[in-house]
Amino acid sequence: MTASQDGRADVLWFLPTHGDGRYLGASEGAREVSLPYLRQIAQGADELGYFGVLLPTGRSCEDSWVIASALAPLTRDLRFLVAVRPGLQEPSVAARMAATLDRISNGRLLINVVTGGDPVELAGDGVFLSHGERYAVTDEFLHIWRGLMGGETVNFEGKHLRVENGRVIFPPVQKPYPPLYFGGSSPAGMAVAAEHCDVYLTWGEPPAQVAEKIAAAREAAAAKGKTFSYGIRLHVIVRETEAEAWDAAERLISRVDDATIAKAQETLKRQDSVGQRRMMALHGGSRDNLVVSPNLWAGVGLVRGGAGTALVGSADQVADRMKEYIDISIDRFILSGYPHLEEAYRFAELVFPKLPLRATTGRTGGRARNDGPFGEIIANDLVPQRQVSAS
Repeated sequence: MTASQDGRADVLWFLPTHGDGRYLGASEGAREVSLPYLRQIAQGADELGYFGVLLPTGRSCEDSWVIASALAPLTRDLRFLVAVRPGLQEPSVAARMAATLDRISNGRLLINVVTGGDPVELAGDGVFLSHGERYAVTDEFLHIWRGLMGGETVNFEGKHLRVENGRVIFPPVQKPYPPLYFGGSSPAGMAVAAEHCDVYLTWGEPPAQVAEKIAAAREAAAAKGKTFSYGIRLHVIVRETEAEAWDAAERLISRVDDATIAKAQETLKRQDSVGQRRMMALHGGSRDNLVVSPNLWAGVGLVRGGAGTALVGSADQVADRMKEYIDISIDRFILSGYPHLEEAYRFAELVFPKLPLRATTGRTGGRARNDGPFGEIIANDLVPQRQVSAS
């Protein structure tokens, strides 16, 4: 078990293109997923110094490439983690899209390789491949995509994909191509990650389980003569006191009834994703045992697919839990919280000062920062005193 390379981490936020609001599983307090609202979140994350934002993918979301293209000109330093979808896209088209977005954003594109884990949704998109076949397609796709993005003329013939004299004429800014992020908990997924990817991702399981997964991923990468960076996807519910945080967690699922939970869990069971099954095993579809590790709460996963756990607690507690993940090699956190606009500010203001962050998170991007007073002037005359955290 080794810590992240420098003992520091980057933090990314999330753009909720599949919905946002004050309560899970309810229309009460819900917000329209509009471009102006997403712009507020992206610009807030940019100003606060988040390393980047993840854009989800799938039929329940607005298209991530269109949204990222709309927001890139409206931000300055923020990176966009956008999905390529082997089996849904031809690798040459995906390569041109990636090169273009990397160019127009001046090198701020990150690539999330998503194989897909819901056979019903995939069938609706015209994909009728088994779990193993989908990873075989992903492997072939990335062989082609990486060659094209690296400036090669690609000739490739595999079981599923074939390309003759493929080229990308306008190259990306980042060399040889934007970093590849990949999350796959099965042996097939880890094998593809080890062959092609730069950052291995996991959902927010307890630290001991994450450590086991990282050890397996590290072994797979070492067999290919490679090393990974490691990222984790979590929700956060942080408040000034632990009691306030747990109250907020309970409020988040207070509008969800047992019938809705049962329906959600039945829908999620159709997935053949190993990672999704591991998420569901943490709570078993029940409200009774949602605290699965200190300050790690599985309530989100009762009605949400994918990332289903949240770090809940005071700023000190959440920072301490994140440091535990850093100690087992996590060097980037992809976080979210409801509602996403307010929580982006809350987390950055409360927790950033307590974390060992890299220079690429929580910075001003070289821009001049106001050196004047911070906070409202008291009685139109007195400057609020800065208080330095004891941690």
